[in-house]
Formats: sequence, C-alpha cells, structure tokens
Amino acid sequence: MAWNEPGGNNQDPWGGGNKGKNQGPPDLDDALRKLQDKLNSLFGGGKSGGKSGGNSGGGNSASSGSSSGMFVGVLILAAVAYIWNAVYTVDEKERAVILRFGQFHQTVEPGLHIYFPPFETKYQEKVTELRTYNLRQQMLTEDENIVEVSMSVQYNIGDVKSYVLNVAKPLISLEEASQSALRHVVGSSEMYQVLTEGRETMGVEVRKRLQDYQDAYGTGLKVNKVNIESAQPPKEVQAAFDDVIRAREDEQRAKNRADAYANKVVPEARGQAQRELEEANAYRDELVARAEGEADRFLKLLSEYRREPNVTRERLYLETMESVLGTTSKVLVDVEGGNNMMYLPLDRLNQPRQAGQSTDGSSGLSQQDLSNIANQVTEELNRRVSSARSSTGRTTR
Repeated sequence: MAWNEPGGNNQDPWGGGNKGKNQGPPDLDDALRKLQDKLNSLFGGGKSGGKSGGNSGGGNSASSGSSSGMFVGVLILAAVAYIWNAVYTVDEKERAVILRFGQFHQTVEPGLHIYFPPFETKYQEKVTELRTYNLRQQMLTEDENIVEVSMSVQYNIGDVKSYVLNVAKPLISLEEASQSALRHVVGSSEMYQVLTEGRETMGVEVRKRLQDYQDAYGTGLKVNKVNIESAQPPKEVQAAFDDVIRAREDEQRAKNRADAYANKVVPEARGQAQRELEEANAYRDELVARAEGEADRFLKLLSEYRREPNVTRERLYLETMESVLGTTSKVLVDVEGGNNMMYLPLDRLNQPRQAGQSTDGSSGLSQQDLSNIANQVTEELNRRVSSARSSTGRTTR
C-alpha cells in the first residue's frame, strides 16, 4: 500500500510528515541547500541562516565560508582528476615516448608511470605487434611486359622514438617506399622470372631495399617479411601467356628427356670405348710378346744350328712335316737313302673294333695301347735312321 493512500501510515519517504493532501515530490532547492551545508561542514564553513536568520554581518560571513569551502573542494576534485589522468600503464608489448616542453625526455619501459601534462606529452605505441600492408598494382618488367603483382609487407615498430619524432606520417612513407621498392625490383627482372621461379628472390630483394628506405627516412619501422603473393599477366593477354608457358614446359620436358637419354647412352659408349681400348692394348701386348718369343726362339735355334747343322736341319724338317700332316689320319715315315716307306693306319687304329668293343661304348684301344704303339714307331724310326747313317759312312770310305 502506498504511503499517501487512504489507510496508509502517512510516512513520507523523503523524511517529511503528512502536511496535507497536496503533498508532492521533495523540493530541489532544499536538497541542494542541504548538500551545500554538508560540504561547508566538511571544509570548515558554518551553516547558512534560515528564514529568520541573524544580522547582516553573520550572513556575509556564512556566504564567504561557503564560497571558500566550494573552491577548496573543486581544487581537490581537480587534483584527483589530474592525477587520475596522469597515471598510466605501459604493457609488455608497448613503449611510450615522453616529450617535456616539446623536446624528447625519455622512452618509457613497461610498468606503471606518471607524467605531467600539459608540460609533458605522451605517445604510447605497440612495438611488438606485427602489422600488414597489402599492395596490388600493375607494373612494367625489364623486357617491357606488364604484370600484375600482389604483395604483403609485415612490419612492426623497431624504434619508437624515431617513429614518433622523425616522420610526421611514417605509415604513408612505408606505403610509398613499398611501391618504389617493388617497382625497382620488378623493373629489373624479366617477365618469365617474375611469374615463375623468381618470386622468392624478389621478396628478399624488396625487403632489403624497403628496409634501406626506412632506415634512410628514419621512420623507426622494421620490415620483417615481404611476400610476393601472386604475379600474373593482365587478363587481356592471359590466354596467350598460358600458351607461352605450355610451350616452355614442353621445351623443358624435351630437354629433360634428352638429358636422360644422354645420361644413359654416354656412359655405355664410354664403357664400350674403354673396353675396345683395353682389348687393343691386350692384343698389342700379345703380339709383342709373341714376336719377342719367336725372336728369342729363332736366336736359340740359330745357336743350335751353328753347333749341329745336320741334326737341326733334320729336326726342323720333321717338325714342319708334323705341323703340316698333323691334321691327317695317316702317317707316312720316309727314310733318307732308302725307298722303304712305312704306312701307319692310325685312322683305323682310332676306330673302335667291333669284336673288342666294351659294353660301355669305349674304343678297343686304350690310351696306354696308343702310347705303346707310338714308342714302337719311334724306336723303329731311330733304328732306320741309324742304319742309314752307317751305310752312308761305309760308302764314303
């Protein structure tokens, strides 16, 4: 139930009693006056007089005390607001530059600090935060072709003092320097290099040149990385450029196949050539050794011939006939000074005898039998030669 409704307790929520049926909201003048009295009591002033106040001197004294109390309160509030605005905090990723009377005073590190405006001016910047500037423009290459290059620059504030004091608009200087550095690098490169494998190298060159510009201008900015995100010809000539790219890829593919074939054939050819050289050297060494052996044999034979000419001549004759008739199956034995000739049917001796053939299919004559026959033939030849020489000696006498 409301306080002013019938049956209520007539309790005024603003502290007043029920003064009648016309009771309304509190008087704002009374509220302000009460607040003023409280401030005066706090700051040394007395209470103001009521409607039936004292003399005029007492009223002037109360007014002056109230004015002085208000002034002191305003000063205290102003001091509190000043200190509140002068105290500031610098985060770990920030640095602050303090100017005193317009001149550089100090660079503030992270922590809680205070400065004194308007005598001092504070510039607080984030120095570790990486910022990005994107650029996309068409430019001319060294071989007079137009390419469209998209680039991004990542940077931060390296020297906050230079960033604040040296250049009025360092970010605009960075943008203009980025365009200049990119145009210089692209203008010094050919179109094929810009569009294919030269992007990474271009990014490194642009970053170096851009950092040199920033150091020369004294902007205090540090360029961390430059990315050449895309490089392509204008849309009007894109189809022709694709044809050129495919042709170059076909050329490179053909070169790779040729290199692979050469890598396969050349070692084989070199190996074959080396083998022929080795065979030729071996054949030469063989011929030289054989010639040297024949020459040494001839010299030894000459010395033997000088000691025994007849025996040596007979031996040479026999060896020659043996080499000539060695492939035949018949042996003829001729005796000097006689007409007798002995015929040895070696062809039949080599044939297996039907009656004496063994069960395992071997021939009738063994190797021992052949050796015995050869020894008998040799003895017979020696005997005939001796008899022929003795008969020749008797005739001579």
